[in-house]
Amino acid sequence: MLMPEPDAAVLARRPQLVDALKRLIDPAGVIADPIALRAYENDGLTAYRQPPMIAVLPRDTAEVAAILRFCHQERIKVVPRGSGTSLSGGALPLADGILLGLGKFNRILEIDYDNRCAVVQPGVPNLAISHAVAERGFYYAPDPSSQIACSIGGNVAENSGGVHCLKYGLTTNNLLGLEIVLMTGEVLRIGGKHLDANGYDLMGILTGSEGLLGVVTEVTVRLLRKPETARALLAGFSSSEAAGQCVADVIAAGIIPAGMEMMDRPATHAVEDFVHAGYPMEAEALLIVELDGPEVEVDHLLSQVCAIAETNGATSQRASASEQERLLLWAGRKAAFPAIGRISPDYYCMDGTIPRSKLPQVLARMDELSRRYGLRVANVFHAGDGNLHPLIMYDANKPGELEAAESFGADILCLCVEVGGVLTGEHGVGVEKRDLMPRMFSDVDLDQQMRLKCAFDDKQLLNPGKVFPVLRRCAELGAMHIHRGQLPRPDLPHF
Repeated sequence: MLMPEPDAAVLARRPQLVDALKRLIDPAGVIADPIALRAYENDGLTAYRQPPMIAVLPRDTAEVAAILRFCHQERIKVVPRGSGTSLSGGALPLADGILLGLGKFNRILEIDYDNRCAVVQPGVPNLAISHAVAERGFYYAPDPSSQIACSIGGNVAENSGGVHCLKYGLTTNNLLGLEIVLMTGEVLRIGGKHLDANGYDLMGILTGSEGLLGVVTEVTVRLLRKPETARALLAGFSSSEAAGQCVADVIAAGIIPAGMEMMDRPATHAVEDFVHAGYPMEAEALLIVELDGPEVEVDHLLSQVCAIAETNGATSQRASASEQERLLLWAGRKAAFPAIGRISPDYYCMDGTIPRSKLPQVLARMDELSRRYGLRVANVFHAGDGNLHPLIMYDANKPGELEAAESFGADILCLCVEVGGVLTGEHGVGVEKRDLMPRMFSDVDLDQQMRLKCAFDDKQLLNPGKVFPVLRRCAELGAMHIHRGQLPRPDLPHF
């Protein structure tokens, strides 16, 4: 994995940089011990590891601004980090960089029920917001599978989704305001408790920017009322094609479930052995469809979905009869990743999105790739919006298996683009998909994206080596290329 070459001059200044940082913030928040730094050497993409030069743990926005201002002046690279649950290597440190950990930003600052929003710090776990407002009948909608651990700041950086994003949207659809610190140390406030902001959609630009544009220090999120009723339907099918057609038919009928998830047989068996949710073990594909809203509406829609599933040859159907049973059905799906971890020494979790109609074709091709590479794959995905999460199982201790898993994963992502999809749905590009970006974007597209990066971070100090496939500087975008001594367009004046 090609990363920016460490700057020997910066590494030589490490002791002086440590001393300077200890003067900026509480010395206890500056970590330089090589053993202690091991805790930060990777995120959820454990295949790649690199301890940072220094880790810093600021306590407030002023300290973040001071650190970034200092690093900008000294030309020191900075990698922001939330809870470290990223699955794309987005928080992979740099050997000559500072890792900026936001774990101490863990307070819910305000809950405003009148305006149905909450103001939180970026280190607050996703699920903690829903827990804090549950007694008043509210919740925060985006619910990644890692919601017990992943931080809101990380959710903003990756534009995280979850099993209920089909109806309630991704992180970007549930944000009202952000406080961010630029690489220069300047603090910006964007949006707020009001519905819409004037001018350019800067919040839309920052959401999903993977720590390349600024560091989030405060987030205002939208709160929703819990639906009156929610019921989940568990349906088994004899083939992935039948389950995929059921998904298409439900959407075509004008029904938008709160969530619609699918698992293939290997994933179902791994999850059932782990959670014991009562999944049908004989099914080749499993659908979980949740309907929510007023009770009479939910009962009506549930009967419609049951009829559609039966038309598509469902081999079994079971609707939750209680809230406890509904949560158990979802517990299995949300435990899919750790369940696979019980049956394989290592696994590589991919993230690509395809048109729903291409699901049978893509699953068939993945089965062919599995046989070609000699690696097992289990599939769990957000069926409603076509966001796939193939889990490639391998053993890193066996020579060549990690490389095979990487190639297998790259082929899956290229397949997603080939059928009209995209490289990522919610995990981000990071380092994992960085070198595949030209499969989806032209040089012109990538240059335009780089110009936006340069507008926020002209020295390329924030999270370098991520997202963009070619490691280059902002100045190179405007460089004039001279071929055989000839200027381009000699008929035009050059200044």
